Amino acid sequence: MVLAEFENYALNISVTIFILWMVLIIWKLGKESGGGKWAYIILSLALGLGFVGFIAKIILVEFVLDIK
Repeated sequence: MVLAEFENYALNISVTIFILWMVLIIWKLGKESGGGKWAYIILSLALGLGFVGFIAKIILVEFVLDIK
């Protein structure tokens, strides 16, 4: 395994773990805020857009554009 491959795998794995951790934080904030379902939905959408962007970048670069 070349260093560049290791860095690519390490980045994807660490960012995935970070995203899962952030999902737990969003869930906890939504649960403890007492704002109701609408506030939880808005909170999830606003903070979840970054996750969607990261996943879309991976799909676009690796599968659609086929850049290795």
